Amino acid sequence: MTPAVSIIIPTFRRPQRAVDAARSALAQTAGDFELILVDNDPEGSALAPLRDLADPRITVIHEPRAGVANARNAGLRAARADLIAFLDDDEIAPESWLSELLRVQAAHAADVVFGPVRTRLASPPRDHDDYFNAFFARDPGHAEGIINVFYGCGCSLIRRAALPSPQPFSPTRNEIGGEDDLLFQGMEAEGAVFAWAPNAWVWETPEPSRVTLAYTLRRAFAYGQGPATKAWTGPKHDLTAIAFWMAVGLAQSIVYGAAALGGFLGKTKRRAFAYRKFVEGIGKLLWFPFIKPRFYGAAKLPKQKPATA
Repeated sequence: MTPAVSIIIPTFRRPQRAVDAARSALAQTAGDFELILVDNDPEGSALAPLRDLADPRITVIHEPRAGVANARNAGLRAARADLIAFLDDDEIAPESWLSELLRVQAAHAADVVFGPVRTRLASPPRDHDDYFNAFFARDPGHAEGIINVFYGCGCSLIRRAALPSPQPFSPTRNEIGGEDDLLFQGMEAEGAVFAWAPNAWVWETPEPSRVTLAYTLRRAFAYGQGPATKAWTGPKHDLTAIAFWMAVGLAQSIVYGAAALGGFLGKTKRRAFAYRKFVEGIGKLLWFPFIKPRFYGAAKLPKQKPATA
């Protein structure tokens, strides 16, 4: 029998994280679902641990072409349901997560439903704990119902019929991310209905290697690039919007650059928040595709040494 929901969890070289996320998915009180686990490591490092879960609701697949869009598309190919839930491999879902997503989707006839993300750090950072907790979280404070913005794919429910194609995530975003933003941007242009489910929250426990200023500021730069990138990748290049966001970036970098310098010199407690705003402003100025940071897929694989004669 075809399940009502397919939960997709892609993973890349984080087998224990993927197992923990899968166990939280299996514990959902909404019982009519299947679980698609996608190992995106070319070496298949998570295949054995995921298969060891040995639950009849699970399908484990290997997508050896590294890339976040490739992994999500592979999950969709294997999924059988009309409703698709995405959970990231560093997220843990409480038992009511899926039920809440389904309830809000039905109540508001939504094409996509998003829920909050709460940060749970693996260990206390040496400094900037408030900043890191806020950085990895997603909770804009919406009331339940229709919203006019969209968020990332992790912790979401999508109506398959609303997708523009069977493989909707663009491989051009395999290394830089934003494959979900690009998809939802296109769906928004076609009139898709987005909704917010405030009680469909998940925990996110970022890798300790990501809980650093260096990593988060690289991500902040990429986030800053987002608005101009959206204007560039729309149905037509919106040069007016690009110019607007570059002007916003210039003003933001000046204002928060001064705040960041003052915070650095004074070692203020919240200085990292100013660093982030400053770097996001620089990202709005330097939004150009050829300087986008690469966080995923082949960019994270060891560089192969050239063959010798």
